[in-house]
Amino acid sequence: MATSPILRPGPAALRRRPESRAKQTSLTLFPQAARHGNCEPRSGASAPPPVPDRSEKPATELVGIARLAASSPCAGAKRGTEYFLLPVKSILNQCNSERVPFRWTVNPYRGCEFGCKYCYARYTHEYMELDGGKFETKIYVKQDAGPLTQRDLECERVWGEHIAIGTATDPYQPAEREFGATRAILEKIAERDGLSLSITTKSDQVLRDIDLLQRIAAKSALSVNLSITTLKTRLARMLEPRAPRPDLRLEAVRKLREAGIAAGVLAMPILPGLTDRQEDLDALARAVSQTGAGWFAANVLFLMPSSLKQFLPFLREKFPKLVRQYGAWYGRYGNAPEQYRREIAERVERLRRKYDLGSRPDRSGTRPWHSPQMQLGFAICGQRQDLSSGRKPYHQPGACCRSQDAAPPKERILSKTID
Repeated sequence: MATSPILRPGPAALRRRPESRAKQTSLTLFPQAARHGNCEPRSGASAPPPVPDRSEKPATELVGIARLAASSPCAGAKRGTEYFLLPVKSILNQCNSERVPFRWTVNPYRGCEFGCKYCYARYTHEYMELDGGKFETKIYVKQDAGPLTQRDLECERVWGEHIAIGTATDPYQPAEREFGATRAILEKIAERDGLSLSITTKSDQVLRDIDLLQRIAAKSALSVNLSITTLKTRLARMLEPRAPRPDLRLEAVRKLREAGIAAGVLAMPILPGLTDRQEDLDALARAVSQTGAGWFAANVLFLMPSSLKQFLPFLREKFPKLVRQYGAWYGRYGNAPEQYRREIAERVERLRRKYDLGSRPDRSGTRPWHSPQMQLGFAICGQRQDLSSGRKPYHQPGACCRSQDAAPPKERILSKTID
């Protein structure tokens, strides 16, 4: 893996950018935590505790992604978080989980500095032999994001398939200001047409790329999801220490809609006993409707063991009365009881009807992009196919066409590992 010609030093788009101090636009109960992109001392209120060691095992015992992570060069440290440049073989990752309705995912970073206490994706750090508690203190930037995206999009296996950006880590976390991996990926996507694409984020930094998103939306089906769990600023700061305030995310939805971009809100997750009250969900749905959002969707909290290990101590400190309930519900199965989940789903559906909000973006008009070179190959074979259906056309390879087995590695290789 390390000898692949693709694993070159990062392009200019991924080099660290000059440091700049973001302006604080409004007051908050937690002034330091509300600033993004600035360099705070490790003793700042929002800085997570430093973690001294790089991995749980000696480097000589590591394999695969864990070995790559351990040998990744450090690109700097800010706000108590370290950043590393991670060489990867692919940007698009094939997702085989039955829990999600899409096949391809993109996560420009491994780890997320927002540090959401409930984050399910903490287990992905365990693949690198790192504890899930280091998910927000060790961020890995995927190298060569732009060139690898361009190559991945040329693979016919992704044609007609939906691509979800930001399924495990936030594509607009603070690291994006430094390294620009998300922007590099979107620039390559903007060169294609007929794609189906979604972006999920907790950050109003997505507004930086409105011009690029408009170019993509003109040629492909694009939707942007802003994740908002509560309107209560203080509660949001406890649950999501580094994420932008809820009002900033709502404003981002409004500005995206004004720019003609399909945007909506994901109230994910709904946390039992914390964000599930009828009046709180009603207030959130009402605020969402006022932004012009196209949809409002929600799911109840799901906790994997690595996340539960971080979340329960947080509850003991901040909400001790909920510890027993969470232990009983999540200690063995990871999910809340089915009856509770059904009740929340019905509650959210009533709110959608009340405020005239959809449940998901409309992707019915998506046309899959296809390679002009491949189309030409089918025509020469005398069996030109209509590719608008999104299905892989069948043809008998002739002298002018390569069979799938003969395709060069760069057209066939896509990572099947979790981001």
